[in-house]
Amino acid sequence: MPKKTLLLARAGIIASLYVVLSFVTFPISGGAIQFRIAEGLTLLPLFFIESVPALFVGCMLFNLISGLPVYDVVFGSLITLVAGVCTWGVGKALKNKCVKIIVGGTFPVLFNAFFLPVIWYFCYGQLEFAYILSVLSLLISQALSVYAVGTFLSIAVSRLKDKKVKFFD
Repeated sequence: MPKKTLLLARAGIIASLYVVLSFVTFPISGGAIQFRIAEGLTLLPLFFIESVPALFVGCMLFNLISGLPVYDVVFGSLITLVAGVCTWGVGKALKNKCVKIIVGGTFPVLFNAFFLPVIWYFCYGQLEFAYILSVLSLLISQALSVYAVGTFLSIAVSRLKDKKVKFFD
């Protein structure tokens, strides 16, 4: 399989997985208190550059199909894109797999926790005290998604890459 075809196929699968995982857990994957299992995919930029735009597209599609306000669709997805770029940079800069996961995961956790409540304020007019509650809730849920689901996924991808499995190489 040509390299460009492989990258495009992998990106399509990642974007699709983000959307599907978000919808499968829909009652808990949206709203002020959310737990998106799909956020575990946000560690994939440690391994694949194409996962950065794929996560952006997957997040945007889920937010759009879910009927979220335009600010949430656009800026929420941009948070995922920026976090993905930062995570990818960590993947390029650090060699230790464990440190990569720990440091790389901080971007999707912190960016979502601190910036999503600002977007929600403009979309839904939340009161100021709700910002702190939303940040705390997102810190917990994002950390669980990214570090529990994402670490498991990262270990699996790393092992497959080490074994030179064609799709992961």
